[in-house]
Amino acid sequence: MNENELDRYSRQLLLADFDVEGQLRLKQAKVLIVGLGGLGNIAATYLATSGVGHLLLADDDRIENSNLPRQVLYEESQIGRTKVEAAVGQLRAKNSATEFQTIEQRLSDESLQGVISEVDAVLDCTDNFTTRQAINRACWQLKTPLISAAAIRWEGQLVSFLYDQQDSPCYECLYPALSDQALSCNESGILSPVVGLLGVYQALEAMKVVSQTGVVKHGSLKLFDGFQASWREMQLTQDPACCVCSEKASITVEKS
Repeated sequence: MNENELDRYSRQLLLADFDVEGQLRLKQAKVLIVGLGGLGNIAATYLATSGVGHLLLADDDRIENSNLPRQVLYEESQIGRTKVEAAVGQLRAKNSATEFQTIEQRLSDESLQGVISEVDAVLDCTDNFTTRQAINRACWQLKTPLISAAAIRWEGQLVSFLYDQQDSPCYECLYPALSDQALSCNESGILSPVVGLLGVYQALEAMKVVSQTGVVKHGSLKLFDGFQASWREMQLTQDPACCVCSEKASITVEKS
């Protein structure tokens, strides 16, 4: 680490269980963020400014006026621009040392396999179950840690999956049969700080995973009620009939 890095990250380096080793692991890490809406905006900002060395940012959407209350990386003047283009410009200004790769498309099963095989952790910041299930399948097959969050109305949820563990539940154990029409912020609404709070938690979980510090509970579902300002937590178990992680699952794919 150079002198500028030692100064910039000095408050993180003071943590006895993080120290220089944790910061160096952040610097060497590659993290994929799928979705640059309210969750991805916040998570990407904290990961970039905290010193994650390489961020892959994937989104095929453009900025709309109704995005601005939640997606705080963007400005009014950027309405109509692609989210990945606008986000990477803002993030580079916050930390020029972080390397960025942009993916301006909706990732399919095949393309997800290729991208996820290159990274150390994945943040699912998407807003539809089809994509969430595809991300989960690829992460499970490649044994790549997945940090998934969602928020709607006053509520949010967070769950981390460490797929190198045996008999581990996956995202599809939690939601085996939901469609993209199940819930939508466009129809149900969302309070901006709720989604921001979940994005912060995603960044925290990702930093613990790639720095190999702190406790990350595999399959522990955390539920947030913003109206009551309360949290609940429950431990997921593997669904023996799950089409992804049970004995009926597809053949796994090894990282190259």
